Amino acid sequence: MGNKNGKNKALFITQAAMIAALYVVLTWVANTLGLANGAIQVRFSEALCVLPVFTTAAIPGLFVGCLISNIINGCVIWDIIFGSIATLLGAVGTYYLRKTKFIFTLPPVIANMAIVPFVLQYAYKVEDAYWFLVVTVGVGEVISVCILGFILKLALAKNKKAIFEQDN
Repeated sequence: MGNKNGKNKALFITQAAMIAALYVVLTWVANTLGLANGAIQVRFSEALCVLPVFTTAAIPGLFVGCLISNIINGCVIWDIIFGSIATLLGAVGTYYLRKTKFIFTLPPVIANMAIVPFVLQYAYKVEDAYWFLVVTVGVGEVISVCILGFILKLALAKNKKAIFEQDN
């Protein structure tokens, strides 16, 4: 019984680490294309915010991935902290809404729309109106999570047991 529990912990840590690594790589790709930061952000990595539908390991994985991404992409401390918290809140919300058909995609969008505009204004001195930034951040999140993430969820759902199921 102890071995089974240890195996589950190892699987959880491995899944979280893989998700964090994917988030970092996908953010780096978006950053090289000029899409990861600024008023309009389309982080391909945010599509991974649907993964809590399949595994709770995605919650720490997404948080750590966002944290590392923000550090290596040269974000200011407030973005590193609050941008990562937005991703964490979105991942937790997705987990709690995981049994819905589409609503599970909305927590990351809402969390980022609520937090990132403040970060842009106060940490980066972006002079655009707050509500304008809410809209631009929201559009990027809708593209990343509601569209790309939903497509990812549909693609993974077919093999979810082989990819995500823990040894119970």
